[in-house]
Amino acid sequence: MALAALGVGVRHPARADQQRDPQLQAVVAKAISEAQCFTDQYDSAVWYTLMEPRLRRIIREKDERLDILKQVYCETHRPGEARLPPGLVMAVIDVESRFDRWAVSPAGAVGLMQVMPFWPERLGMRRHELIHVAPNIRMGCAILRFYLGHEGNDVRKALARYNGSPGRRDYPDLVLGEWTRWSGADDLGFPKTPPAQR
Repeated sequence: MALAALGVGVRHPARADQQRDPQLQAVVAKAISEAQCFTDQYDSAVWYTLMEPRLRRIIREKDERLDILKQVYCETHRPGEARLPPGLVMAVIDVESRFDRWAVSPAGAVGLMQVMPFWPERLGMRRHELIHVAPNIRMGCAILRFYLGHEGNDVRKALARYNGSPGRRDYPDLVLGEWTRWSGADDLGFPKTPPAQR
């Protein structure tokens, strides 16, 4: 509560019971162990060119901006994994923390993608690593990818699960609105709206 009163935290905090699916531990552990980036130079150059000016308005420090963009691009293009739309990940970060790697929710979720603090401990890491750009985005993308797979690429349902608000529309609607702002050429082909029948 004290953090919220100071304006620290997020607009839509995660619930404490979120990110506890038993299958997630193996998914997140795999993401952490394979922390390499193999990217197409042309595609990544287009990504930086499109996104860097947008992020500049929010993050003044150039190195931090570039680190966030690199990590988002790498994690959304992880070899051997289902591709994530980079603009969607940027939208999740924007809504969850407004790109503040120091953000802490009332439920204790930490960093850019508001990852729950029990993850580092389960993976043999230290809790403070969640404030670092790379591990936070790596874990957050692994969790989001898991929920998208679990929900058959229904973005709304996956976002609601990520936030701990299944069945509610406010959080998914907010992220989808921001996705429009952060989408780029690299998001083409990924359905922004779920199929009518499920």
